Amino acid sequence: MEQYVIETRGLTKEFNKFAAVKDLNLRVPKGALYGFLGPNGAGKSTTIRLLLGLIRPTKGTVHLFNQDLTKHRLEILSRVGSLVETPSYYEHLTAYENLEITRKILQLPKKEIDKALEIVKLSKWKNQKVKHFSSGMKQRLGIAQSLMGNRELLLLDEPTNGLDPAGVREIRELIISLPEMMNATVLISSHILNEVELIADHVGIIHRGKLLFQGTLAELKARGRGEIIIKANPLHQAAEFLKRKGYAVAIKKDSD
Repeated sequence: MEQYVIETRGLTKEFNKFAAVKDLNLRVPKGALYGFLGPNGAGKSTTIRLLLGLIRPTKGTVHLFNQDLTKHRLEILSRVGSLVETPSYYEHLTAYENLEITRKILQLPKKEIDKALEIVKLSKWKNQKVKHFSSGMKQRLGIAQSLMGNRELLLLDEPTNGLDPAGVREIRELIISLPEMMNATVLISSHILNEVELIADHVGIIHRGKLLFQGTLAELKARGRGEIIIKANPLHQAAEFLKRKGYAVAIKKDSD
């Protein structure tokens, strides 16, 4: 029987009668790199907040490590690291000093700082002030914070969002290495299909709060064979929009 590090049952969250998440049955296998894919506003960030216990579900349950989050919250979350939206830092402090604050809050040994910096490849810049970091380096520092304390589950909300191509590559390579390096299960959310294809081995697709697909990347690709034909005017504007959303696009004229 497959082990699930994350399992939600009928998970629903409503805001003033608007259902941001609807009857979600999420299952993330142990050791998976799970891509949680959907357009902006689909319910990805709300789901991650529910998984972290930051907001309460309207109905349904969250089980992490086969334990009910509402009954064992502190015990469970001590095993979970997270990066939710853009991480915040003390810009006038160094990377090491920022992680020292995290270490003290979590009451961890000092060696955890150098270990986390080494994993995200920031050891060389540990004594540099964060205000001089690139966006990619800041994001890597945020991931370093989420790793401290030997976390068994990492929840990363849009970790490549807003980065330039070089920063995206840095974060992608780092995320791919985490399951084996940390012996951890990783869930990343993204609105870009191509990015998820390059990173994940399991995929869940959410749209308007509902889970449309869940399975391995190979299963998703098998379903996605073929093409969808869309008629649009202006054609090039529609093509650019679809490309930004992560779709492979070919323009054909009516005569083709």
